[in-house]
Amino acid sequence: MLLLAAALIIDAHVAVPMRDGVTLYADVYRPAEPGKYPTLVIRTPYGVQRDGVHADVFQFANRGYAVVVQDVRGRFESEGKWVPFRDEAQDGYDTIEWAAKQPWSTGKVGSQGGSYLGNNQWLAGALAPPHLVTMFPKVASTSIYHNWAYFGGVFRLSFNYGWGVVRMPYRIMQPQYWHTESYAPPELNYSQLLLNPPDRGIQHYRDWLAHDKYDDYWRPFSVEDRFDKIKVPTHTMGGWFDIFLAVKAKMIVGPWGHGPSRSFGDIDFGPTADRKMNELETAWFDHYLKGAENGVDREPPVEIFYMGANKWKKESDWPLPNTKYTNFYLAANKALVPGKPAAGSDTYNYDPNNPVPTLGGNNCCGSPTIAGPKDQRPLESRPDVLSYTGVPLAAPLAIAGPVKMKLTVATTAPDMHWMVKLIDVHPDGKAYNVAEGMLRCVARECEVDMVGTANVFLRGHRIRVDITSSNFPQFARAPHAGKNTVFHGSHIVLPVVPLP
Repeated sequence: MLLLAAALIIDAHVAVPMRDGVTLYADVYRPAEPGKYPTLVIRTPYGVQRDGVHADVFQFANRGYAVVVQDVRGRFESEGKWVPFRDEAQDGYDTIEWAAKQPWSTGKVGSQGGSYLGNNQWLAGALAPPHLVTMFPKVASTSIYHNWAYFGGVFRLSFNYGWGVVRMPYRIMQPQYWHTESYAPPELNYSQLLLNPPDRGIQHYRDWLAHDKYDDYWRPFSVEDRFDKIKVPTHTMGGWFDIFLAVKAKMIVGPWGHGPSRSFGDIDFGPTADRKMNELETAWFDHYLKGAENGVDREPPVEIFYMGANKWKKESDWPLPNTKYTNFYLAANKALVPGKPAAGSDTYNYDPNNPVPTLGGNNCCGSPTIAGPKDQRPLESRPDVLSYTGVPLAAPLAIAGPVKMKLTVATTAPDMHWMVKLIDVHPDGKAYNVAEGMLRCVARECEVDMVGTANVFLRGHRIRVDITSSNFPQFARAPHAGKNTVFHGSHIVLPVVPLP
């Protein structure tokens, strides 16, 4: 036990038994004054002593919470075998119930954390632990297959390899230096390594590759068909450029990647863009675990940042109730038009040995790729990228909600990917990506899920849609070369809303 300035106690290496006899270990932070305190559970695969963890933990403990920070199964101090996601539901349930029964706990437990730490909250929450009162999962997947390992049926190569093989294969975290530093041999640089990445015998990575469809391997790691099992108030947070844009609970979404910031990619979104989430989290837990009447339960359930206008707006639901879904069609001369055009098509050749490189977009935490809004013109000059552009807007146009691309296509290949980007073209010609989607599809009619966004296309700006068949190394390459045809009349469906 460590006593800090007679204010806080840290109980280190506390044993937490699981139902199958495995022991997980946690550090417990709590006020030194004897008593019972509402309790927060944070379960991490990154080590309880990871830099950056302690500021929030100390803040919660100083505000009168007991905080359990636990190494998940098979990581760092905890016993058992590390298999990502597999045991998080039951282990989370057991840890929550253990925490509620401790002499320093009031029996009211909340869960906290982001990314993997948020995913394991969703999984445990779906089992409805009796003493769980509330959750706050941030930038977290709700279906490991659909928005972690794969997207649109295409393997998220840079993320899965950098996270699953390089950084997280064993009990403790591994560095990426030998793939990123100048002293590394060229053949170990990610730009070369990911062309033919060795699995290095990592079983969970082999399993991800082997299960390229949503099957019984993946179903236990999803809560998207079990949201009705979660009975407690839940608040989530995401970024328009993160890969984990979960919007199934009370939510706040900003112009970020894998966490709040003012600037991302090439764009400074202004001083209001960055949000200090610990203030909101503290108010949330104070209300639900301490009964504080601070109004967080009466706030509108959705708060989103409109890029372009660079302003926040609170909304009553998601998608917005007043959304007008509007089609913009691909047409002759690479035009993007509001009315259905005459028949026609455009073609390009896809070569897996010369893939379109990743330039901006949605990325997280695997091997480093350029993420966020980036000027797409270097890619648009390639012959294997089709760009369809609308006329300059006479008035601002706001969109907020899910975006989909309905493609009519053909390919000579037995397997093909379709990468679509929604672009905001500025008057100076710079073309910034706003939303994106990838789909593995060889049918004639393909619908590409581009997730969602909120953006105001300002007066004089143009709307553009880019279509190609690769985004490497963000996504694995389709294996076969082919001549691809995109038919006019294909259209992007934009969620048009009133100006914020």
